[in-house]
Amino acid sequence: MPIELKMLVFSAILALVQMVVAVLLAHSQVGLPVLVGNRENMPALTGSALRAQRAHLNMLESFAIFAAVVLVAQAVGRLDAMTALGAQIFFWSRLAYAVVYPVGIPWVRTAVWAVSAAGIILVLSQLL
Repeated sequence: MPIELKMLVFSAILALVQMVVAVLLAHSQVGLPVLVGNRENMPALTGSALRAQRAHLNMLESFAIFAAVVLVAQAVGRLDAMTALGAQIFFWSRLAYAVVYPVGIPWVRTAVWAVSAAGIILVLSQLL
């Protein structure tokens, strides 16, 4: 399996882990009865629970774009050293983001996000 597809699979696993972390942190704040309900009157999450939820949602937004460009690059036979580098940059920076955002390090969070976007751009650059 090409490294780009491995990074895509690892990124999907990361998104799943982020989802679980966000749910566990939400559970610690509002409790299970609220989470299994319809959530219409759910109290607002705060602190690390809110940041974990936002980090997960941000991962889903970025993952959709990353998946699209990696799958197109694979489909048209444009995988090369640049796409491999971009895919690895994306995954490792998203892993860092998954830690940095819930912990609450704002400037580092933004820098790590920018690096992950650069990874997508590297893959995309091979399709243009």
